[in-house]
Amino acid sequence: MEPQVVTFPPCPIRDVRARYFHQTSCPSDFAEVIVDFEPWEEGFAFEVANGATAEDHFRSELPGFRAALVEGIRQELAEKVTDVPLAVAVVLRHLRVHEVDSRDASFRMAGRVAVRVALDRLHGPPPRPKRRHPS
Repeated sequence: MEPQVVTFPPCPIRDVRARYFHQTSCPSDFAEVIVDFEPWEEGFAFEVANGATAEDHFRSELPGFRAALVEGIRQELAEKVTDVPLAVAVVLRHLRVHEVDSRDASFRMAGRVAVRVALDRLHGPPPRPKRRHPS
């Protein structure tokens, strides 16, 4: 019997909600997505689920936002998942756009956040620094 090769993700990670809000200056940022990370063939695949929903005011800009989301997911996976091969299909379930504050950079960052949330679900959040008590 051949040993089983471990890949990312080792199991489905569903309903990963990623939000990126930055409202302190102009331009502001807004992006919200829900994606699934599914075990798949070796490599990376992206698809939009049948029945996927979008809350938006700019239907014509959705393909650009999706492309930016994919770019952010790929970038973060390349940086964070280096110890095992990728075998993942990322499935977009929901996308929310703000009529003024959404832009490609917002969705690129939401893609990065989605990977971080998925990794936290697998491995737990990174350790937080311990609070020092005043002497």
